[in-house]
Amino acid sequence: MVSSRFTQRQLSAFVAVADVRNFGRAGERLNLSPSAVSQLVSELESAVGFRLFDRTTRSVALSPAGREFHASAKDVLKRIELAQIAADDIRNRAAGVVRVAAPMIMASTALPHAISAYKAIHPKVVIRIRDSAVDALIDKVANAEVDLAVGSDRVIGDQVARHPLFRSAWALWCAAGDPLASREQVSWAALRLQPLVLAGYDHERSIALAHAGGGGGENSHVNIVDVVGNISTAFGMAAAGLAVTIAPTYTGSLARTFGLAMCPIAEPPVMQQVCLFHSASRVVSPAAQGFLEHLVAWFGGSDDPNAWGLSRV
Repeated sequence: MVSSRFTQRQLSAFVAVADVRNFGRAGERLNLSPSAVSQLVSELESAVGFRLFDRTTRSVALSPAGREFHASAKDVLKRIELAQIAADDIRNRAAGVVRVAAPMIMASTALPHAISAYKAIHPKVVIRIRDSAVDALIDKVANAEVDLAVGSDRVIGDQVARHPLFRSAWALWCAAGDPLASREQVSWAALRLQPLVLAGYDHERSIALAHAGGGGGENSHVNIVDVVGNISTAFGMAAAGLAVTIAPTYTGSLARTFGLAMCPIAEPPVMQQVCLFHSASRVVSPAAQGFLEHLVAWFGGSDDPNAWGLSRV
């Protein structure tokens, strides 16, 4: 039985000789001696089962079978070269696909700016945003639906690890004509009689934290008239004067599109910690590890949205 196994070195020797029609010059190209090149070609001829060259003392020419085999050999070498480039890119974090889950507000504001900055350096890396409900982020990481997740800090299990990224103060957002818009700051007590619309789990949890920080007394309670699923809905209601809403200061780039004004909340201030989550039980891909490190450096622990290409209203 004729063996069909041959090596990259044998194919490289064959293609080099075919290109220059000389074993000596082929050896110079490959940094090998002419006898080493001849040996590799002989091994390849034994492997494929036919003569590749017609040799004389003065010339080397492809045999008919060699001419037919030449294109396939070059194609194999080209594919190997491309595979080596791909492997180098992956190893050096220059290529790959990274899936990142984030809540709608993060997915539409800060995260795209971070991705744009990263792709300017690593254009071959494909980063796909998976907008997700806040309370589903940890499960998506644990179940390998995504490589990374960015969102507010929360309880995690043994399968997920986290890196703190930044903190953002919760603020009041209201229509520009609202009397609260002209105030330098507002207390939770001052919000007690204001109709307040909240957006999702994180807002409810932060209100609970504010109550705890204010001692849980009568003045710390607020008038929640509705809880909606998306922050854009809450912003729209606030813009129409139906209610005021609260959201972290980093949402300013979106709030601005609704014409909303921001008023810091004090007594007590409430901060949201935003974290980066990844698997603790699986090895993170080189591309994902590279983007993870970029996010940590890009946010840099800054609490100021201006540092990320965003701005407050």
